[in-house]
Amino acid sequence: MNLEVGIIGGAGYTAGELIRLLLNHPKTNINFVYSTSNAGNKVYKVHQDLIGSTEISFVDTIKTNIDVLFLCLGHGNSTKFLKENSFSSDTKIIDLSNDFRLNADKVLDEKEFIYGLPELQKEQIKTAKYIANPGCFATALQLAILPLAAHNLLQNDVHINAVTGATGAGTSLSETTHFTYRDNNFSHYKAFTHQHLGEINQTVKQLQAGFKSEINFMPNRGNFSRGIFATTYTKFDGSLNDAKKMYQEYYKDAAFTFVSDDEIHMKQVVNTNKCIIQLAKHDNKLLITSVIDNLLKGASGQAIQNMNLMYNFEETLGLNLKANYF
Repeated sequence: MNLEVGIIGGAGYTAGELIRLLLNHPKTNINFVYSTSNAGNKVYKVHQDLIGSTEISFVDTIKTNIDVLFLCLGHGNSTKFLKENSFSSDTKIIDLSNDFRLNADKVLDEKEFIYGLPELQKEQIKTAKYIANPGCFATALQLAILPLAAHNLLQNDVHINAVTGATGAGTSLSETTHFTYRDNNFSHYKAFTHQHLGEINQTVKQLQAGFKSEINFMPNRGNFSRGIFATTYTKFDGSLNDAKKMYQEYYKDAAFTFVSDDEIHMKQVVNTNKCIIQLAKHDNKLLITSVIDNLLKGASGQAIQNMNLMYNFEETLGLNLKANYF
């Protein structure tokens, strides 16, 4: 029998991608999509790419006896929702907000959330009941440096410049998400203070307890809809070949993370659950380029990947997606 799935906060970008994936997943049935502001409306009225794919309507009531619950709420709202609503003791929860990603926040009413980055702790995810899905920038940037931290090789400051598409800001309009601002424009924001730095530092110290250097992160807004392109560099004493062997070995069993010998670009990953990494050596610095789709590997695709692991499905089930390459 298929898993009965519920989605909370069904009107946003991540929920729309999650619905698309779940409709095409061979082991899931969408039981309900909860959105108080859209209750009674067909899902395809909001997520217009789903016309002809489903006749599901949004609801403003919740069924508690389900197998999997996905929380696609704004940051801070998942905690509030779970305090106000109870589910079956068998219900597994995957939260796409940042409420439970940090160790200090991961326990709520005896629910312990496991940080859901499969390339970091796949075995823990397999036995978890509650998952804190990583952030989009955090996913792209951690995958760029996990092998270095795992080998205790982050001995100097790490410098990161990354750009994300407009969907990273969510559906709510603001001055910097309007077309007139984004079109033919480029800007940075939250310089050195982005909220995903907490996740990144936590993971680095989990792998390399003695890490005391700084991770300097400059996030940027791009004039495109989706995708993250990140360049990371730090001092590295080994050769480029040493680095490639280390990264290829670290990711040899990763279902969606690949190391490329050629220069990479976002069109290779948009509309997929892949992360592609490319390495280059410049004097004593290692340059790591990483690209993901912020809504898939950075959100909903990774949530499905985690669900697959939690239920011992094939990790790639429902996620064999073609990139929008042309």
